[in-house]
Amino acid sequence: MSELEEVTQRFLHHQSAAEKFETSETPQRVLDEVSLEGVARYIKSGNCKNIIFMTGAGISTSAGLPDFRTETTGLYDQLQEYELPNPQRMFEIRYFKERPEPFFKLVKSLYPGAFKPTPSHYFIRLMCEKNIVRRNYTQNIDTLDKIAGIEEELIVEAHGGFSTAHCIGESCLTEYPALWVKDEIFADRIPKCNQCGAVVKPDCAFFGEDMPRRFEHLVVEDFSKCDLLIVAGTTLVVQPFASMIHKVPASTPRLLVNYELSGKGCILLGVL
Repeated sequence: MSELEEVTQRFLHHQSAAEKFETSETPQRVLDEVSLEGVARYIKSGNCKNIIFMTGAGISTSAGLPDFRTETTGLYDQLQEYELPNPQRMFEIRYFKERPEPFFKLVKSLYPGAFKPTPSHYFIRLMCEKNIVRRNYTQNIDTLDKIAGIEEELIVEAHGGFSTAHCIGESCLTEYPALWVKDEIFADRIPKCNQCGAVVKPDCAFFGEDMPRRFEHLVVEDFSKCDLLIVAGTTLVVQPFASMIHKVPASTPRLLVNYELSGKGCILLGVL
């Protein structure tokens, strides 16, 4: 099986690759100009009523949160003492079960409540207050969207969050209060289950784990009705989040706002 076939089979559950990359109709032109000004006029026209935001760590860096890839200041670089085989390993559930220390050190540095929302978060809130946002899908686990005042119903935490936590013991899965987990982390202790002794993990989605049910439940219908997709602060390399940009109708404008070239590490995005 080729790399493309393997990636497609693993991540694109809802549609075949052909359905994503082909269309039998010529897309309808909805922007009068392909520019930021054209997007702004479209938003103000009254015809744009179902905006979807897809956001990543880049929209939180101005709050003081380090992102994942910036040299010397990124979150991965702060974990060099653990000599990770590669930075993504700390988000792999198998590695976490064997060595949870890197993840909990990382979590302590960005725990919700220590930072304030950025202008990006408040811009999303402003759009929500105008009742033209269908949903805000975020990769972030910093909860700054909620702190900014965006209604929880409009937020989908694609990678989960800290509001709940569970023991990872397969025969246990006991739920634990978020406050108790936070107290353990800030006391530099690994949270352990008092029932079976396994590690207690915040309900953040790791590689090798299913996406949150809310994500799976909403993504297909939301993106089929999206009339403007705004992608901000993400390099679009983590699946299945990265492939969501292909789920919108062919006529839907897609605006990318990011400091770096996005999608360059993904074979599916690289062919477009």
